[in-house]
Amino acid sequence: MFSLVVRSEANSAERDILIAELWEAGATGITEEADVVRAFFEGTPHTVSVRFAHLQATVHEEDPRDWVRFAQDQWTPFPVGDRFYLVPEWLDDPAPDGRLRLRMHPGMACGTGTHAATRLCLMGMERHVYPGDRVLDVGTGAGILADAATLLGASPVYGCDIDHRSTLVARANIENVALFTGSVRSVRTNAVDWAVCNLNAATLTSIASDLQRVARRLILSGFREEETGTISKLFPNRDTKEELELEGYACLVL
Repeated sequence: MFSLVVRSEANSAERDILIAELWEAGATGITEEADVVRAFFEGTPHTVSVRFAHLQATVHEEDPRDWVRFAQDQWTPFPVGDRFYLVPEWLDDPAPDGRLRLRMHPGMACGTGTHAATRLCLMGMERHVYPGDRVLDVGTGAGILADAATLLGASPVYGCDIDHRSTLVARANIENVALFTGSVRSVRTNAVDWAVCNLNAATLTSIASDLQRVARRLILSGFREEETGTISKLFPNRDTKEELELEGYACLVL
């Protein structure tokens, strides 16, 4: 048993990608600290340490113990915004009165909900998505935003991702959502009331015209505060209904 320790900036999209890659590499558990990610592995460290050598990861021998349980114990339920209460999928904690219990799925597709951009999307959704709204989650990952839409009463809810592994993970995590592997380019014109996108600025730029085409309204996050003006200019015919900021990230409701 050994652990791989990698320095990583907290609340960054790069950290989410790193965690997904560590799970994919066979980690049996992962813990996070302010600027460090520690992943636990069985066996010998050679292959894993070579794979992450470019990150200057360090290897540590660990005493035998149930590291899966230890890693799970680091995750606790927490509130997001005014309406959501995120609970790790292996816990049965109920949501406080007045909140919606949303399962989070630490694992391959970054389904924790801890990233500032994910929380911003949830905050935007709880303010603007109503029962009966048609919602498309673009770049669904583990499906946490699509799941949140169903809790808010949206119907139908769709999710898409260009990574087929993410689609499979989302399908295992959530129900009552139509999921497909592919791009928003595959969606018909005026198909939904809302498109929700937790994507970086470059990706939003590449799909902006299709987002305009398929959705009446947009909830966009995944980009830094200083990129807000650039993202707004991609949608010149849309009014900004709300702009949210959290930990250096921004969210636009258009």
